[in-house]
Amino acid sequence: MDEIQKNLLEQVAGLHEMPSGAFNIRANGQSVGRSTTAHIDIVTKEDKQGIDIIIKPGTKKESVHIPVVLSQSGLTEMVYNDFHVGEDCDVTIVAGCGIHNSGDKDSRHDGIHAFYIGKNSHVKYVEKHYGSGDGSGERIMNPETIVHLAENSFLEMETVQIKGVDSTKRSTSATLADGAKLVVTEKLMTHGKQYAETSFNVDLNGEGSSANVISRAVARDDSRQLFLAKINGNNKCAGHSECDAIIMDHAKISAIPEITANSLDAELIHEAAIGKIAGEQIIKLMTLGLTEAEAEAQIVNGFLK
Repeated sequence: MDEIQKNLLEQVAGLHEMPSGAFNIRANGQSVGRSTTAHIDIVTKEDKQGIDIIIKPGTKKESVHIPVVLSQSGLTEMVYNDFHVGEDCDVTIVAGCGIHNSGDKDSRHDGIHAFYIGKNSHVKYVEKHYGSGDGSGERIMNPETIVHLAENSFLEMETVQIKGVDSTKRSTSATLADGAKLVVTEKLMTHGKQYAETSFNVDLNGEGSSANVISRAVARDDSRQLFLAKINGNNKCAGHSECDAIIMDHAKISAIPEITANSLDAELIHEAAIGKIAGEQIIKLMTLGLTEAEAEAQIVNGFLK
Protein backbone atom coordinates (compact mmCIF):
# COMPACT_ATOMS: atom_id res chain seq x y z
CA MET A 1 0.00 0.00 0.00
CA ASP A 2 1.22 3.52 -0.78
CA GLU A 3 1.19 6.46 1.64
CA ILE A 4 -2.19 7.76 0.45
CA GLN A 5 -3.80 4.39 1.02
CA LYS A 6 -2.15 4.04 4.41
CA ASN A 7 -3.53 7.43 5.44
CA LEU A 8 -7.03 6.43 4.32
CA LEU A 9 -6.69 3.21 6.30
CA GLU A 10 -5.77 5.15 9.43
CA GLN A 11 -8.70 7.53 8.99
CA VAL A 12 -11.41 4.88 8.53
CA ALA A 13 -10.11 2.04 10.70
CA GLY A 14 -7.50 3.56 13.04
CA LEU A 15 -4.85 1.22 11.65
CA HIS A 16 -1.17 2.07 11.27
CA GLU A 17 -0.27 -1.47 10.24
CA MET A 18 -1.91 -4.82 9.66
CA PRO A 19 -4.09 -5.55 12.73
CA SER A 20 -4.04 -8.58 14.95
CA GLY A 21 -6.95 -10.97 14.69
CA ALA A 22 -9.11 -11.51 11.63
CA PHE A 23 -9.04 -8.93 8.83
CA ASN A 24 -9.62 -8.36 5.13
CA ILE A 25 -8.20 -5.13 3.69
CA ARG A 26 -9.22 -4.03 0.21
CA ALA A 27 -7.53 -1.34 -1.92
CA ASN A 28 -8.58 -0.20 -5.39
CA GLY A 29 -10.83 -3.21 -5.91
CA GLN A 30 -8.28 -5.84 -4.82
CA SER A 31 -7.56 -7.64 -1.56
CA VAL A 32 -4.18 -6.56 -0.16
CA GLY A 33 -4.27 -8.57 3.05
CA ARG A 34 -6.31 -11.20 4.83
CA SER A 35 -6.03 -13.13 8.08
CA THR A 36 -8.32 -15.57 9.85
CA THR A 37 -8.33 -17.04 13.34
CA ALA A 38 -9.40 -20.31 14.91
CA HIS A 39 -12.83 -18.78 15.59
CA ILE A 40 -13.32 -16.37 12.67
CA ASP A 41 -13.13 -17.34 9.01
CA ILE A 42 -13.27 -15.06 5.95
CA VAL A 43 -14.27 -16.63 2.63
CA THR A 44 -14.37 -15.01 -0.81
CA LYS A 45 -17.78 -15.20 -2.47
CA GLU A 46 -17.90 -17.22 -5.68
CA ASP A 47 -21.01 -15.68 -7.26
CA LYS A 48 -20.29 -11.97 -6.74
CA GLN A 49 -17.79 -9.48 -5.38
CA GLY A 50 -17.51 -9.72 -1.61
CA ILE A 51 -16.80 -11.95 1.37
CA ASP A 52 -18.53 -14.09 3.98
CA ILE A 53 -17.36 -13.55 7.56
CA ILE A 54 -18.17 -16.59 9.68
CA ILE A 55 -17.89 -16.20 13.45
CA LYS A 56 -18.19 -19.46 15.36
CA PRO A 57 -20.57 -19.82 18.34
CA GLY A 58 -19.04 -18.81 21.67
CA THR A 59 -16.39 -16.49 20.18
CA LYS A 60 -15.49 -13.83 22.76
CA LYS A 61 -13.33 -10.70 22.80
CA GLU A 62 -12.20 -10.97 19.17
CA SER A 63 -12.33 -8.42 16.37
CA VAL A 64 -12.69 -8.31 12.59
CA HIS A 65 -11.39 -5.44 10.42
CA ILE A 66 -12.72 -5.12 6.85
CA PRO A 67 -11.84 -1.59 5.62
CA VAL A 68 -11.88 -0.50 1.97
CA VAL A 69 -9.74 2.26 0.44
CA LEU A 70 -9.82 3.76 -3.05
CA SER A 71 -7.11 6.03 -4.46
CA GLN A 72 -7.68 5.50 -8.18
CA SER A 73 -9.80 8.20 -9.81
CA GLY A 74 -12.74 6.88 -11.79
CA LEU A 75 -12.93 3.54 -9.99
CA THR A 76 -16.43 2.21 -9.26
CA GLU A 77 -17.16 -0.94 -7.28
CA MET A 78 -19.98 -2.81 -5.59
CA VAL A 79 -19.33 -5.39 -2.83
CA TYR A 80 -21.52 -7.76 -0.84
CA ASN A 81 -20.33 -8.75 2.63
CA ASP A 82 -22.30 -11.14 4.85
CA PHE A 83 -21.63 -11.61 8.57
CA HIS A 84 -22.75 -14.88 10.11
CA VAL A 85 -22.41 -14.53 13.89
CA GLY A 86 -23.04 -17.67 15.93
CA GLU A 87 -24.79 -17.86 19.28
CA ASP A 88 -23.25 -16.55 22.53
CA CYS A 89 -20.60 -14.35 20.85
CA ASP A 90 -19.08 -11.03 21.89
CA VAL A 91 -17.14 -9.44 19.01
CA THR A 92 -16.21 -6.11 17.44
CA ILE A 93 -16.40 -5.49 13.68
CA VAL A 94 -14.63 -2.47 12.17
CA ALA A 95 -15.52 -1.52 8.60
CA GLY A 96 -15.37 1.77 6.71
CA CYS A 97 -14.39 3.26 3.39
CA GLY A 98 -11.92 5.97 2.47
CA ILE A 99 -11.71 7.54 -1.00
CA HIS A 100 -8.89 9.78 -2.24
CA ASN A 101 -9.71 11.39 -5.59
CA SER A 102 -7.28 13.79 -7.23
CA GLY A 103 -8.65 13.28 -10.75
CA ASP A 104 -11.58 14.53 -12.80
CA LYS A 105 -13.62 11.30 -12.78
CA ASP A 106 -16.00 10.23 -10.04
CA SER A 107 -14.85 7.49 -7.64
CA ARG A 108 -17.56 5.39 -6.05
CA HIS A 109 -17.89 2.57 -3.52
CA ASP A 110 -21.22 0.89 -2.85
CA GLY A 111 -21.57 -1.92 -0.38
CA ILE A 112 -24.25 -4.14 1.12
CA HIS A 113 -23.49 -5.57 4.55
CA ALA A 114 -25.89 -8.21 5.86
CA PHE A 115 -25.71 -9.30 9.52
CA TYR A 116 -27.17 -12.55 10.81
CA ILE A 117 -26.62 -12.36 14.57
CA GLY A 118 -27.29 -15.47 16.64
CA LYS A 119 -29.06 -15.81 19.97
CA ASN A 120 -27.52 -14.07 23.00
CA SER A 121 -24.71 -12.53 20.95
CA HIS A 122 -23.32 -9.00 21.31
CA VAL A 123 -21.79 -7.28 18.29
CA LYS A 124 -20.25 -3.82 18.15
CA TYR A 125 -20.06 -2.55 14.57
CA VAL A 126 -18.07 0.59 13.68
CA GLU A 127 -18.26 2.12 10.20
CA LYS A 128 -16.40 5.29 9.19
CA HIS A 129 -16.44 7.13 5.88
CA TYR A 130 -13.80 9.62 4.78
CA GLY A 131 -12.83 11.46 1.60
CA SER A 132 -9.76 13.41 0.51
CA GLY A 133 -8.07 14.72 -2.65
CA ASP A 134 -8.33 17.98 -4.58
CA GLY A 135 -9.60 16.64 -7.90
CA SER A 136 -12.86 17.71 -9.53
CA GLY A 137 -14.17 14.13 -9.54
CA GLU A 138 -16.62 13.31 -6.77
CA ARG A 139 -16.18 10.87 -3.89
CA ILE A 140 -19.37 8.81 -3.64
CA MET A 141 -20.31 6.16 -1.05
CA ASN A 142 -23.65 4.35 -0.75
CA PRO A 143 -23.61 1.79 2.07
CA GLU A 144 -26.58 -0.45 2.83
CA THR A 145 -26.81 -2.41 6.07
CA ILE A 146 -29.29 -5.24 6.62
CA VAL A 147 -29.61 -6.62 10.15
CA HIS A 148 -31.33 -9.74 11.46
CA LEU A 149 -31.20 -10.00 15.25
CA ALA A 150 -32.12 -13.33 16.86
CA GLU A 151 -33.50 -13.76 20.38
CA ASN A 152 -31.76 -11.69 23.08
CA SER A 153 -29.00 -10.52 20.72
CA PHE A 154 -27.59 -7.00 20.78
CA LEU A 155 -26.05 -4.84 18.03
CA GLU A 156 -24.29 -1.54 18.76
CA MET A 157 -23.76 0.34 15.51
CA GLU A 158 -21.60 3.47 15.25
CA THR A 159 -21.40 5.34 11.94
CA VAL A 160 -19.21 8.39 11.36
CA GLN A 161 -18.76 10.68 8.35
CA ILE A 162 -17.21 14.06 9.01
CA LYS A 163 -15.12 14.98 5.98
CA GLY A 164 -14.71 14.79 2.24
CA VAL A 165 -17.64 12.68 0.99
CA ASP A 166 -19.48 14.49 -1.81
CA SER A 167 -22.54 12.26 -2.02
CA THR A 168 -23.82 9.46 0.17
CA LYS A 169 -27.03 7.49 0.67
CA ARG A 170 -26.83 5.40 3.84
CA SER A 171 -29.60 2.85 4.33
CA THR A 172 -30.13 0.58 7.35
CA SER A 173 -32.93 -1.94 7.84
CA ALA A 174 -33.34 -4.24 10.82
CA THR A 175 -35.64 -6.96 12.12
CA LEU A 176 -35.59 -7.85 15.81
CA ALA A 177 -36.77 -11.05 17.50
CA ASP A 178 -37.79 -11.53 21.15
CA GLY A 179 -35.59 -9.59 23.56
CA ALA A 180 -33.27 -8.30 20.82
CA LYS A 181 -31.75 -4.83 21.13
CA LEU A 182 -30.43 -2.35 18.55
CA VAL A 183 -28.55 0.87 19.36
CA VAL A 184 -27.44 3.12 16.49
CA THR A 185 -25.35 6.27 16.85
CA GLU A 186 -24.69 8.38 13.77
CA LYS A 187 -22.30 11.36 13.54
CA LEU A 188 -22.36 13.31 10.31
CA MET A 189 -20.94 16.57 8.97
CA THR A 190 -21.32 17.96 5.45
CA HIS A 191 -19.78 21.03 3.84
CA GLY A 192 -19.41 22.63 0.43
CA LYS A 193 -22.10 21.30 -1.90
CA GLN A 194 -22.19 17.82 -0.39
CA TYR A 195 -25.36 15.75 -0.06
CA ALA A 196 -26.03 13.12 2.60
CA GLU A 197 -29.13 10.97 3.01
CA THR A 198 -29.65 8.61 5.93
CA SER A 199 -32.58 6.22 6.25
CA PHE A 200 -33.52 3.69 8.93
CA ASN A 201 -36.31 1.13 8.81
CA VAL A 202 -36.65 -0.97 11.96
CA ASP A 203 -39.19 -3.73 12.56
CA LEU A 204 -39.61 -4.56 16.24
CA ASN A 205 -41.20 -7.97 15.75
CA GLY A 206 -40.20 -9.66 18.99
CA GLU A 207 -41.69 -9.36 22.44
CA GLY A 208 -39.40 -7.21 24.60
CA SER A 209 -37.34 -6.00 21.63
CA SER A 210 -36.01 -2.42 21.59
CA ALA A 211 -34.31 0.08 19.28
CA ASN A 212 -32.64 3.42 19.92
CA VAL A 213 -31.59 5.37 16.80
CA ILE A 214 -29.71 8.64 17.40
CA SER A 215 -28.28 10.98 14.76
CA ARG A 216 -26.12 14.04 15.40
CA ALA A 217 -25.45 16.11 12.32
CA VAL A 218 -23.87 19.39 11.24
CA ALA A 219 -24.52 20.94 7.82
CA ARG A 220 -22.30 23.79 6.62
CA ASP A 221 -21.89 25.98 3.52
CA ASP A 222 -24.37 24.90 0.79
CA SER A 223 -24.61 21.24 1.77
CA ARG A 224 -27.87 19.31 2.13
CA GLN A 225 -28.95 16.51 4.44
CA LEU A 226 -32.00 14.27 4.67
CA PHE A 227 -32.73 12.07 7.71
CA LEU A 228 -35.45 9.41 7.54
CA ALA A 229 -36.25 7.10 10.44
CA LYS A 230 -39.12 4.62 10.48
CA ILE A 231 -39.76 2.35 13.46
CA ASN A 232 -42.55 -0.23 13.39
CA GLY A 233 -43.69 -1.62 16.74
CA ASN A 234 -45.21 -5.01 15.97
CA ASN A 235 -45.21 -6.46 19.49
CA LYS A 236 -44.64 -5.43 23.08
CA CYS A 237 -41.53 -3.35 22.47
CA ALA A 238 -39.78 0.00 22.90
CA GLY A 239 -38.52 2.24 20.09
CA HIS A 240 -36.90 5.67 20.03
CA SER A 241 -35.49 7.79 17.20
CA GLU A 242 -33.77 11.15 17.55
CA CYS A 243 -32.26 13.60 15.08
CA ASP A 244 -30.34 16.53 16.58
CA ALA A 245 -28.80 18.84 13.96
CA ILE A 246 -26.91 22.12 13.70
CA ILE A 247 -27.45 24.15 10.54
CA MET A 248 -24.92 26.76 9.39
CA ASP A 249 -24.36 29.17 6.49
CA HIS A 250 -26.74 28.32 3.58
CA ALA A 251 -27.18 24.61 4.32
CA LYS A 252 -30.48 22.71 4.30
CA ILE A 253 -31.57 19.86 6.58
CA SER A 254 -34.75 17.77 6.55
CA ALA A 255 -35.64 15.32 9.31
CA ILE A 256 -38.61 12.98 8.80
CA PRO A 257 -39.17 10.56 11.69
CA GLU A 258 -42.03 8.05 11.50
CA ILE A 259 -43.31 5.65 14.14
CA THR A 260 -46.05 3.07 13.67
CA ALA A 261 -47.60 1.09 16.51
CA ASN A 262 -49.13 -2.19 15.35
CA SER A 263 -49.48 -3.50 18.90
CA LEU A 264 -51.27 -2.13 21.93
CA ASP A 265 -48.09 -2.69 23.96
CA ALA A 266 -45.69 -0.88 21.61
CA GLU A 267 -44.04 2.18 23.22
CA LEU A 268 -42.54 4.45 20.56
CA ILE A 269 -41.01 7.94 20.69
CA HIS A 270 -39.52 10.16 18.03
CA GLU A 271 -37.65 13.46 18.41
CA ALA A 272 -36.19 15.91 15.89
CA ALA A 273 -34.49 19.25 16.49
CA ILE A 274 -32.70 21.50 13.98
CA GLY A 275 -31.21 24.88 14.86
CA LYS A 276 -28.26 27.21 14.59
CA ILE A 277 -25.52 27.66 17.15
CA ALA A 278 -26.74 29.91 19.95
CA GLY A 279 -25.12 33.32 19.96
CA GLU A 280 -24.53 33.25 23.71
CA GLN A 281 -22.46 30.08 23.32
CA ILE A 282 -20.14 31.82 20.87
CA ILE A 283 -19.92 34.95 23.02
CA LYS A 284 -19.05 32.93 26.09
CA LEU A 285 -16.17 31.19 24.34
CA MET A 286 -14.95 34.45 22.80
CA THR A 287 -14.67 35.95 26.29
CA LEU A 288 -12.18 33.15 26.99
CA GLY A 289 -9.95 34.36 24.16
CA LEU A 290 -11.22 32.39 21.16
CA THR A 291 -12.03 33.96 17.82
CA GLU A 292 -15.55 33.55 16.45
CA ALA A 293 -14.36 30.86 14.02
CA GLU A 294 -12.51 29.03 16.79
CA ALA A 295 -15.58 29.22 19.03
CA GLU A 296 -17.78 27.74 16.29
CA ALA A 297 -15.29 24.93 15.69
CA GLN A 298 -15.14 24.16 19.41
CA ILE A 299 -18.92 23.93 19.66
CA VAL A 300 -19.22 21.72 16.54
CA ASN A 301 -16.46 19.37 17.74
CA GLY A 302 -18.12 19.04 21.14
CA PHE A 303 -21.50 18.40 19.52
CA LEU A 304 -20.15 15.56 17.36
CA LYS A 305 -18.17 13.83 20.14
